[in-house]
Amino acid sequence: MQDQHLSHPAFQSRVVPVIVLSDARQAVPLAHALLDGGIDVMEITLRSDVALDAIEAVARALPQMHLGAGTVTRPSDVPRVIDAGARFALSPGCTDALVDAMRATGLPFIPGVMTPGEVMRARDQGFTLMKLFPAQQAGGIGMLKALGAPLPDVRFCPTGGVSPENLRDFLALPNVAMAGGSWLTPADALRDGDWARITRLAREATALAQGQ
Repeated sequence: MQDQHLSHPAFQSRVVPVIVLSDARQAVPLAHALLDGGIDVMEITLRSDVALDAIEAVARALPQMHLGAGTVTRPSDVPRVIDAGARFALSPGCTDALVDAMRATGLPFIPGVMTPGEVMRARDQGFTLMKLFPAQQAGGIGMLKALGAPLPDVRFCPTGGVSPENLRDFLALPNVAMAGGSWLTPADALRDGDWARITRLAREATALAQGQ
């Protein structure tokens, strides 16, 4: 691992499921289903009251899963996700206070950006991997192509509007390291415990990412 805020865990998948859970008991079977589908990373977002319990459950049961905490927006979130067992963190944005909190802990961090100015500011803070969010509203593939020319040393994880229909196009861009999406974990599949469906979606996304 390099300097913490310049790097990210060495997971294999180029597709990052963005997950909102309503029941922490869903977390471990969900993680198994994703692994069975070839995805070794998951972003459990802090958008529900059970998120920290879910992160803790996966961290204990499946240490081989590269477990990220998403929607980290306040410095006070940082020690909480570390205590729960998250191995990296992602945010829809980037503030000085949040960056300082991350640097103080050593937790790898992928900050969110939307404009060229935000990209340049995050790069000045030492980041070379950023989350373009919301990707489609920010300009999607066209924006990423436009950013690549003046800022060739920055790579992105676009999230927001990524789907099976455009995943391959996003991942084909040289400045896209990975892409995040919520389609891999549909709310009804989680509710029904339809882990086979989630494994199938993961396999399909893995095949798309590999250009198959």
